[in-house]
Amino acid sequence: MMSKEIKIIEEKEVNQKQRIAREILEALPDWFGIPEAREQYIKESADQPFFAAYDSNKPIGFLCLKETGKETVELCVMGVLKDYHRKGIGRKLFEQAREKAKQAGYSFMQVKTVQMGRYEDYDATNHFYLSLGFKEFEVFPTLWDEWNPCQIYVMAL
Repeated sequence: MMSKEIKIIEEKEVNQKQRIAREILEALPDWFGIPEAREQYIKESADQPFFAAYDSNKPIGFLCLKETGKETVELCVMGVLKDYHRKGIGRKLFEQAREKAKQAGYSFMQVKTVQMGRYEDYDATNHFYLSLGFKEFEVFPTLWDEWNPCQIYVMAL
């Protein structure tokens, strides 16, 4: 059994953040198949609180937080390599990020995904967020485009 651990990648480690984000997101085309959106996530990851999951020394997942208001932080992007799905990696990334958000004084966390019932892969993502304790907040049918209605989930921290 290899050791799996979560590390916070420091603010100044911009290149490392972007390298990890690119490696993970490019390996997940079912979720991050739109090149412009994927590149935006990679670019933005440089300036955000960044949590990376490792199996030995290999990055296998990451999560970024982004402040969206004085009291609210967004789980802005998260990816875990498919071979590691359903093994607790995403939950561990989330738990560490939630703890940091609480310590930083945020009251709420939000996450955006595609509305339930549209695509099987995103339905699994929706179930994952619900299992973490997120609650349905609102659907914005055209925030992204009509094929991908945006579901926003929230939780109190």
